[in-house]
Amino acid sequence: MSNKPNQHQVKAKKHLGQHFLNDESIAEQIADTLTLNGYKAVLEIGPGTGVLTKYLLEKDVITHVIEIDSESVEYLKTSYLSLAPRIIEKDFLKYDLNLIFKGQPFAIIGNFPYNISTQIVFKVLDMRDQIPEFSGMFQKEVAERICSKEGSKVYGILSVLAQAFYDAEYLFTVPPDVFSPPPKVDSGVLRLTRKKDYALPCDVSLFFKVVKAAFQQRRKTIRNSLKTFNLSDNLREDSIFDKRPEQLSVQEFIELITRIEKDL
Repeated sequence: MSNKPNQHQVKAKKHLGQHFLNDESIAEQIADTLTLNGYKAVLEIGPGTGVLTKYLLEKDVITHVIEIDSESVEYLKTSYLSLAPRIIEKDFLKYDLNLIFKGQPFAIIGNFPYNISTQIVFKVLDMRDQIPEFSGMFQKEVAERICSKEGSKVYGILSVLAQAFYDAEYLFTVPPDVFSPPPKVDSGVLRLTRKKDYALPCDVSLFFKVVKAAFQQRRKTIRNSLKTFNLSDNLREDSIFDKRPEQLSVQEFIELITRIEKDL
């Protein structure tokens, strides 16, 4: 069975930033990033014509797919008959996944559309209690950003928020020529594995707010970027406030926010 998209499907998906993977070996490698530990179901985002899906269907896990493009949905329904009842024709970002998973754990995988990939990560973080594993393909620079450590030029909001709850691994790079149409940049495959103890010792909403505020002015010191939080002079004089956000490890951010919470 061919998994290469036809011209109508490519045209239909261009506005979604989707590029169809047409290399079988890479599709199999991405499917194999799943460890299958801690869940019995997996959700593939944006399966397109199913090049990755068919390898997921070979695994000992219940595969669901969510796809917004109606032409791709019809293709999947006729090409993968056993999958048909578990094809969700919805927008992942707007859809309530508990209508399907009913509070049970599941993994997420996919060749993610570049233009919504960071939003996908934020939704995963919101659902971290149910998602023990998340893997897939991003634009390379986004994958590197998610997995980067403090001191890196690309270390930022996504790095800190993702790594607060998950262990992040950059697995391998994928060149443009294995896609149709080929993107203008390399892609990168990563895996996020939820930490055994992922509960933060601070208010999670405050954690998100402080991290975002700090990196919105990443060239400034923490003292300047967090001015709006009305912190006490005593706390603001601590040496950690002399640092820029990219100099703080995830653990240092957690410790900082624990102190801020007590100070407010």
